Amino acid sequence: MPERIYNFSPGPSVLPYPVLQQAAKDIVNFNDKGIGLIELSHRSKEFMAVTEETEQLIRENMGIPTNYKVLFLQGGASSQFFMVPMNLLGPGKKATYLNTGVWSKKAIKEAKLFGQIEVAYSSEEVKFNRVPQAGEYSVDPGSEYLYFVSNNTIYGTQFQSFPVDKHPLLISDMSSDILSRPVDVSRFGLIFAGAQKNMGPAGVTVVIIREDLLERSPANIPTMLSYKTHSDNGSMFNTPPCFAIYCVGLVMKWLKENGGVAAMEKINNEKAELLYKAIDATDFYRGHAEKASRSKMNISFNLPTPELEKQFVAEATAVGLDGLKGHRSIGGCRASIYNAFPREGVVRLVEFMAEFAKKNG
Repeated sequence: MPERIYNFSPGPSVLPYPVLQQAAKDIVNFNDKGIGLIELSHRSKEFMAVTEETEQLIRENMGIPTNYKVLFLQGGASSQFFMVPMNLLGPGKKATYLNTGVWSKKAIKEAKLFGQIEVAYSSEEVKFNRVPQAGEYSVDPGSEYLYFVSNNTIYGTQFQSFPVDKHPLLISDMSSDILSRPVDVSRFGLIFAGAQKNMGPAGVTVVIIREDLLERSPANIPTMLSYKTHSDNGSMFNTPPCFAIYCVGLVMKWLKENGGVAAMEKINNEKAELLYKAIDATDFYRGHAEKASRSKMNISFNLPTPELEKQFVAEATAVGLDGLKGHRSIGGCRASIYNAFPREGVVRLVEFMAEFAKKNG
């Protein structure tokens, strides 16, 4: 096997190496059972134990109160764009959304199929380079919930503090920064996250929902799209994404063994500070996000010309710094440095950036 490279991909993204090693063993022979993990029945006592442990570790790492359910669903985070309003909104009712990027814009489009949607804030006119600060929007008291995306992978923006005083029921897509910093789950009605950035491989979406909200699920929606269905059946209404759930459990163990969410936040802050310092040190690099909205997970930046950006990505890839091409909607470069991304990879990128700017500036 060749030496491992530094993977800056926005998702599916880097996983802890010990997790990959353990998964490689268990996919062939799980717990010396003579069959692989992905061959186990999802209703076997062995896999039921995996699911239960994974849920318990998520609860422990996030400090999830007992009156919340943890669901393991399929369809990616994109399915939550319609499941949230389908279950929690309804005809004639209103919800408030904050439009801070591609994923919130997609969610708004889906939500409009189920009720009245008020977009209280949008940064689209400035290419989504910021999230709102306190006092920049208001929420109609008649809204059923306030929906926002905590971190925007494409544009490199992130809510540094949550709008907890704006509305009693908060719904958040935390796909790209869940478990990167402590979150008071009790301030939210529902949190969801696709696993493929900070939790595990693609294939499972984790939904954390307050129990009382389960009763809002209308009886006339498809059975598979009701949160109550999956809660009542312990995420086993149909065959769940077994391997992805198992890997999430391994990542949760790794996280716990490495100091938990508080320790991750400290490391993530250090990694992001290193990279933003390199961007700010010269006019050669320009960060996309306003400083007050900068993400600790996804750092988007530009070089003087598209040609130099293409050259930068190619030369970086050649020396083992992979996945740095920016999203097509804004171009440039993007470094995704999730929990599992090692600090030494950021150091290497910063060194490369200095060398590249010196040669081409």
